[in-house]
Amino acid sequence: MMNISDEEWKAKLTPEQYGVLRHKGTEAPFSGEYCATKEAGMYKCAACSQELFSSDAKFESGTGWPSFDRPADLEHVVLVDDVSHGMKRTEVICKNCGSHLGHVFKDGPTETGERYCINSAALQLDKK
Repeated sequence: MMNISDEEWKAKLTPEQYGVLRHKGTEAPFSGEYCATKEAGMYKCAACSQELFSSDAKFESGTGWPSFDRPADLEHVVLVDDVSHGMKRTEVICKNCGSHLGHVFKDGPTETGERYCINSAALQLDKK
């Protein structure tokens, strides 16, 4: 995992990205840059550029956040139990830099049955 100080993260990221990626924040629903994006490409971690989700895996969930049915590579994410805010969820973390991306739920409409609900602020789209 990357060894970057908190001050370096603050300098590298926007305040919104810093809050989401480094302090497990959540952007307001339907406010994120990639919520309704349909452009082809690879979604990468906004903190370290690790490839995370292909646009081929993106679907409209109606939840207000970009949703994917699977990561581009399962080795690029870490799934951790999250019992914060009185809920039991599974947090999705970038394996390369340890940044919070969002959560995964077992209610997806595709054959995977999964919905990776990811903050736009945690992503950068490398368009095809």
